Amino acid sequence: MTTGRQLAFDLPHREALGREDFLVSDSNNAAVAAIDAWPDWPHAGLVLVGPEGSGKSHLVEVWRQRSGARRLVAGSVSGDPQVLIAGANAVIVEDCGPGLNETAMFHLLNRVEQAGADILFTARTEPRSWRIGLSDLVSRLSRIPVVKLDPPDDLLLQAVMMKLFADRQVTVEASVLRYLAMRVERSFAAVRDMVVRLDRAAIEAKRPVSRSLAARILSETGEKPD
Repeated sequence: MTTGRQLAFDLPHREALGREDFLVSDSNNAAVAAIDAWPDWPHAGLVLVGPEGSGKSHLVEVWRQRSGARRLVAGSVSGDPQVLIAGANAVIVEDCGPGLNETAMFHLLNRVEQAGADILFTARTEPRSWRIGLSDLVSRLSRIPVVKLDPPDDLLLQAVMMKLFADRQVTVEASVLRYLAMRVERSFAAVRDMVVRLDRAAIEAKRPVSRSLAARILSETGEKPD
């Protein structure tokens, strides 16, 4: 392949910490910076908000490994908060939203504060949309900073696809990556699935990954190829 066809991205990498490399772009820069700022957070808590496939799981795992946090799922928060924390100095509460046990969550926050621990919440939407009726909990949550992960932008999707193809020792032209980035579902999971499908189809057809092949696979997955 000629140099003119190669695609280079000047996107910084962050430490993978047991997962695939995580590329940083405008869509996730603020969230990455907030996670990396720990333990020097201005508040002993953070709410990480983003749609499915935006990279929340990666950042949560990064913070868990750094902080030694105990991981909880919002729907399972109930009972004695001291038992839930189990002596941890940091806590993760994932998948927050409408329907959580408000009293239990309020007591958990109290216990975290008393223990001098840090807490990281994850959700698809901001706390104000969780339809919480307990005013004390609303007040507590309103004081915790919120940082957002946006869906991956075109540049990030292209960079991730290029890396995933490279992991499979497959080189794809820049124009094909741009074509795919504009049409594939905007999530890392969808991108990984697309790379797998295209690699398999290219092997079966005994030809390179091309725009026409990409259009065919997009059509098969329900995406609009044009």
